[in-house]
Amino acid sequence: MANISLKLGPLAPEFCLPNQNEDKICLKDFRGKWVVLYFYPKDNTPGCTIEALDFTKLKSQFEQNNAVVLGVSKDNCKSHQKFITGKKLTILLLSDSNTKIQKQYGVWRPKKFMGKEFLGTIRSTFLIDPQGKISRIWDKVSAKGHAREVLVELEKLNRGEK
Repeated sequence: MANISLKLGPLAPEFCLPNQNEDKICLKDFRGKWVVLYFYPKDNTPGCTIEALDFTKLKSQFEQNNAVVLGVSKDNCKSHQKFITGKKLTILLLSDSNTKIQKQYGVWRPKKFMGKEFLGTIRSTFLIDPQGKISRIWDKVSAKGHAREVLVELEKLNRGEK
């Protein structure tokens, strides 16, 4: 399986996607802030729920570090709305129903489940700096504890640590 082809340093690929309320959200709108851009496979599944709840619990700490959290999946806006309402999420979820952005970020790749191979979203996170450059990449992450790991890294970067 191929890994993410994007590298640290260059500008993150631009995008505009609808959120759970069908409002257009563009990466460029967050210049001057850190962006935690995480890709996940499917709303209301166990791992994705753990990850979304963890990012929600830590949202105020991300905000204190001048960061916004954006979750992206191929689920539609209605699915995102149900997920947010049902789990009381406070983060933005974006719909990439045609997987164009997932392909740009290199997270739409072959997966295996129960002996079958298919294309799907590889759980991955990109930390984008206030200038729009890719600062950190987590590929094939485990949902549990991942939000905390991203927050710790963000805090280090804000302190000027490498």
